[in-house]
Amino acid sequence: MTKNYLIYSVGREHPLKPVCLNVIQSIRHEKIKAILNTEIIQEILYRYQSLKALPAGIRLAKEVILLADRILPVMERDLELALEILESHPQIETRDAFHAATMIHNGIKEIISTDHHFDLIPGIKRIDPGKFE
Repeated sequence: MTKNYLIYSVGREHPLKPVCLNVIQSIRHEKIKAILNTEIIQEILYRYQSLKALPAGIRLAKEVILLADRILPVMERDLELALEILESHPQIETRDAFHAATMIHNGIKEIISTDHHFDLIPGIKRIDPGKFE
């Protein structure tokens, strides 16, 4: 659960693009399940709107929705847990605290992400896209 490998996989050339495309192919070939939350879709749209490229963001959001095995809502319990995570780990980005909270609330233990701050959250194992097999 995270959006950065999604954006790297479709964005301009970047050192992480090939490895992120590998993650997408693994999802397409059902080697891994993509479980997302609604916040990921919102992040994609926000990012592309800020780049003045909303139509491309909408296309990517639609592709991600089709790619996902499940899309979880962000529930009230997730909001409370996100605040707890931010209080104990203020260096974690706000949106990522919501991702982590949704994961914990739903028993999801692994995340594919380039964001190293997920390593700080007990109970979550971050898998770097560059080391994904």
